[in-house]
Amino acid sequence: MNEEKNKPVFVPDDEPEVKDLPTDQMVLQLGPSHPAVHGIVKLTTTVEGETVKDMDAEIGYLHRGFEKMCEQRTWNQNVVFTDRLNYCSAPINNFAYCSTIEQFMGLELPERAVWIRMIFSELSRVADHLTAVTASAMELGGFTHYFYYIHARELLYRIFEKYCGARLTTSMARVGGQPWDLYEGFEADVREKMAEIRQYLEDGHMLVTRNRIFHDRLRGTGVLSKEDAISFGITGPRLRCTGVDYDVRKAMPYWFYDKVEFHVPVLDEGDNYAAYLVRMDEIEQSLWLVEQCLEKIPSEGPVMVEDNKIALPKKSDTYNHIEGLIHHFKVTMEGVQVPAGEYYFAVESPNGEHGYYIVSDGTGTPYRVRARPTCLPQTAAMPTMCIGGMIADIVPTFGSINMIGGELER
Repeated sequence: MNEEKNKPVFVPDDEPEVKDLPTDQMVLQLGPSHPAVHGIVKLTTTVEGETVKDMDAEIGYLHRGFEKMCEQRTWNQNVVFTDRLNYCSAPINNFAYCSTIEQFMGLELPERAVWIRMIFSELSRVADHLTAVTASAMELGGFTHYFYYIHARELLYRIFEKYCGARLTTSMARVGGQPWDLYEGFEADVREKMAEIRQYLEDGHMLVTRNRIFHDRLRGTGVLSKEDAISFGITGPRLRCTGVDYDVRKAMPYWFYDKVEFHVPVLDEGDNYAAYLVRMDEIEQSLWLVEQCLEKIPSEGPVMVEDNKIALPKKSDTYNHIEGLIHHFKVTMEGVQVPAGEYYFAVESPNGEHGYYIVSDGTGTPYRVRARPTCLPQTAAMPTMCIGGMIADIVPTFGSINMIGGELER
């Protein structure tokens, strides 16, 4: 009798198991006004319980008109628009755009200018990967990790600022080379900052790489197969973590990347954790590349082509000679005269192959400029990576594609 008295009355003997209970599907609107999708992407998600059954990734909340605006301004004036694409690594956008025009025109840049572009490209890659990794960790609750890596990124932004006067939107290139040479003490400054960054990387590894929560949230989530990644046209770390060894710097070497040593990190798992590890390894490779560039760069020399129809003349020539004044006026007001035709050139940006397809009608203004956004294919693949997973898996998966709104919706 005592056993019957103590038996919970609210648990019937014939209660079915939870897995047999019927559940209804529900549509969740994740975004666009949501921090997990960075404010401009809407994920229309169908869920059954906590399981994602269907998803539709909708963009179109931050159209900037970059490509159309390029048709109204001169070739050099468009450099400021490229800053606003992937603003976490603006110098790479600047260099890729200017290099497209230079390759089309057959310009040979001074050696020192090319090494400068490589140095700042790799520093930008480090800054971008630091941002992608730590923002994803913060969205999973790892706030301390964020302070470590954002401070490491701040060290790089200080170098950018000392070089060109800007931190985020740098406008660091011009058609024909670099508008400025390196400042005095640049090499010592960079080596000092890289030593500090390596310490922050070590601290960050101890905080999250083997952290049980971080590991379990990323391992086995957001899985993308090699075949799907290729089908979507994905490049960069999100492709290399599926086992595809493709890097523009190796596949189609540009600048002086064939004169330096580095390896391309490749993993096979294809999940969010593999993407994280690839990015962390690429940071180390970029730091190593910067050290090699500092050793190989000439100690002096020009950083801009010596052609006054392309580069602005020196101020002394502009102020004291009529020829210099005329060249200055024509380059500024009419722009660099690019021969008629079309051309495509791409670089390896932090998110993958970032290229520009330009069409010229022979004037100082582009007829058409088309940018290849690296994060568009990855955003399109979000349903493939999320369907079958849990609602909570959407957050680290979206973080792993490193969506940048300015580039996604040009």
